[in-house]
Amino acid sequence: MEFFYILEGECSYAGEEHNIVLKKGDYFYAHYLDTVENFNSLTDMKLLWYTTKPAFHLISHRIRTLEEVLKKVQQKDNYTFEHSARVQKYSLMIAGMLKLSKDQWEDLYYAAAFHDVGKIHIPAEILNKEGRLTVEEFEIIKRHSYDGYVMVKDLYYNNICMIILQHHERLDGSGYPYGIKEEDILLEAKIIGIADTFDAMTSDRPYRRGLPPEVAMDELKRLSGIHYDGHMVDLFEKALIADGILQPREAREEP
Repeated sequence: MEFFYILEGECSYAGEEHNIVLKKGDYFYAHYLDTVENFNSLTDMKLLWYTTKPAFHLISHRIRTLEEVLKKVQQKDNYTFEHSARVQKYSLMIAGMLKLSKDQWEDLYYAAAFHDVGKIHIPAEILNKEGRLTVEEFEIIKRHSYDGYVMVKDLYYNNICMIILQHHERLDGSGYPYGIKEEDILLEAKIIGIADTFDAMTSDRPYRRGLPPEVAMDELKRLSGIHYDGHMVDLFEKALIADGILQPREAREEP
């Protein structure tokens, strides 16, 4: 059971027949939901939130601790902090197209936010290095998946740790840390792998400009069925087009 009372601001809810706008003084509650319901904030909001003990425990203690770690990561590498927020957004876009269960949404929401939290252990000079990493430096980078797994394994949602552990695994076994393949990789980890790669390609770094979204999508398409699930890549492309981030393929192919 969760109850929300709006103290300030506005949000909208997509109902069965039309969108409903909720304002200051309105409230809504959720009880035994089987599906995901989406609310969009229209302004900054302040909510009075009543929730169950497990959810409150998750938010009030363990999640807050991880958020503090992420702030420390930001001090070392601002790209990682902003990158995690974008990967979470892209991951949820794919989840919306796949119509995942409520539990899968929750696992993905937190796993995407904290997928790079293990980078707290990587020296700043490696995180921010301009140019190609040495073999030894790349081995240090690769540890962040396992380190993140260890850091979140005691969360209330214990599937999150396995998603973080696997988010760099690839369908053909070429990923890390364990080189697992195909159906051995969690669906949520496959989603984050796509979102993570897309954002890495399209983001500016101190040593290079980000690629246009269309070029990054072409690269994901090229590796569909090899590194990434082809159906998920197709759905991600549709979601990016709907969101205005990506041009329709017909427009890109015009002479």
